[in-house]
Amino acid sequence: MSKEDRRPAIGRDDDAALLEWVERLAAFLARDGVSPIAARCLGWLMVCDPPEQSAARIGEAIGASRGSMTTNLRLLVAMGFVTTRVRAGERTMYYRVDDDAWDNVVRRQIASLGAFRELAADGMNLLGPRTRRAARVREARDTFEWMTRVFDNAPPRRRN
Repeated sequence: MSKEDRRPAIGRDDDAALLEWVERLAAFLARDGVSPIAARCLGWLMVCDPPEQSAARIGEAIGASRGSMTTNLRLLVAMGFVTTRVRAGERTMYYRVDDDAWDNVVRRQIASLGAFRELAADGMNLLGPRTRRAARVREARDTFEWMTRVFDNAPPRRRN
């Protein structure tokens, strides 16, 4: 166990406020179907110090079991939010929020808008574009077409 992992996860005055914020983030992300543990892991990794933490340390901080940590951290890595590394001479895996996580995740979501628009267009071709059954699919296609245009015409993000 590294020196950082031996420090108590909770105890400093600001930890309670940080964990309250992590819970607020988890509740927000849960509305979009993100599991509470994955959301807490992400939230903790966004505010923790040091920014790289072992699964054991994250689990201690957010009150999650080792088993749930493995599954949810693997999910966050697959989604592109979190990266991993092993320090020289250690076997412990450390996790951190990827430096470009939000930019990369949003770009993937924007790209998926066009893919969904095409999928909806295929559905309309199967149903016939002017049928009653196609109306729900047409609404989805039109919405995603509009969103694609908005993002295509958006100014580039400014970085500080």
